[in-house]
Amino acid sequence: MEKTITIKLVKSPIGYPKNQKDTLKALGLTKMNKQVTKVDNEAIRGMIKTVEHLVCVTE
Repeated sequence: MEKTITIKLVKSPIGYPKNQKDTLKALGLTKMNKQVTKVDNEAIRGMIKTVEHLVCVTE
């Protein structure tokens, strides 16, 4: 079984660069307090690193 992580959008992306907004959309985080579960891999970790100041990650 693959390891998963839960990502929650806790801060609004308004006023942040377009690439960060695009990263959130690619992760599926479109609204405040929305949670998504993703497979824990290098690609997802890189996306989280880009927007770590806007999200809360749970192992």
